Amino acid sequence: MSTAKDVSAQSDIAKLKTEPDGSFKRPDSTFRDFVLPGGKFPPEKDRYHLYVAYSCPWATRTLIVRKLKGLQDLIPVTVVSPRMDADGWPFAQIDPFPGAEEDPLYKSEHVKDLYLKADPNFEGRFTVPVLWDKKQHTIVNNESSEIIRIFNTAFNEFLPADKAAVDLYPQDLRSEIDSLNEWIYRDINNGVYRTGFATTQAAYEKGVYEVFNALDRVEKLLTGKDYLVGNKLTEADIRLWVTIIRFDPAYVGNFKCNIRDIRNGYPAIHLWLRKLYWNNSAFKDSTNFEHIKCYYWMPQINPTRIFPVGPIPPIQPL
Repeated sequence: MSTAKDVSAQSDIAKLKTEPDGSFKRPDSTFRDFVLPGGKFPPEKDRYHLYVAYSCPWATRTLIVRKLKGLQDLIPVTVVSPRMDADGWPFAQIDPFPGAEEDPLYKSEHVKDLYLKADPNFEGRFTVPVLWDKKQHTIVNNESSEIIRIFNTAFNEFLPADKAAVDLYPQDLRSEIDSLNEWIYRDINNGVYRTGFATTQAAYEKGVYEVFNALDRVEKLLTGKDYLVGNKLTEADIRLWVTIIRFDPAYVGNFKCNIRDIRNGYPAIHLWLRKLYWNNSAFKDSTNFEHIKCYYWMPQINPTRIFPVGPIPPIQPL
């Protein structure tokens, strides 16, 4: 599917811009609507579709919450290939990578085709996840932190009582969750990217020390605990977990976050990581290490196309 204008700056990771000091600044998401009764996007069955990449931590958040809430039949999902090219995230139609799927709605070649269908003048980056409205043929939301909150409550009327009762952002814990999310996002979730995409030594060193100072802080929080907040699973755990599961297989090597690894340097975080992975299928089933490794060592930042063997195993047993 061809487009009239050059959108390569929006799709090609090799063209990511950095700040004058060499630091990476993530652009804000653009589509920020919610599914609300009586709104532009009301809660309905067979209306919404989710597009994700197994390799992307932001997209994986939505997969985990989708399964925890039992939304599999309400919100179908399509997985793209991890092998980003100059046009961004490809569907299996043009890159049949194992585990990737074709776009069942429009037979799109790339995720960018969905964005340009929603808005031909869109000027942001073509990111996943994408929550799509099949009725209006447009994007509802492409901000993972908001999609997981949509999933947390918007479809409860269609769910069995046990799934409707799952609340990952409970009222009494919201201020604590929000406080944790703020610095964990800044220093860990996005911190690994600010470290990995830095283009000066100073920007890299600033980023890497912030990552590990924050990990030290999380280690103290999780010592003797199974969850970050309130002795129960919340969105704070999910938002942190998607970065930690990628840390040893991807960020230690490719993003130079190598002061310590998780499995040897952070016993409390490592135990928390493994308990969620091995004891809760929502976490394990959303994790595809082949997709993760392929994405983080893509040719744009790994021109030799040689992929690292380790760590073995990618996650250790309990």
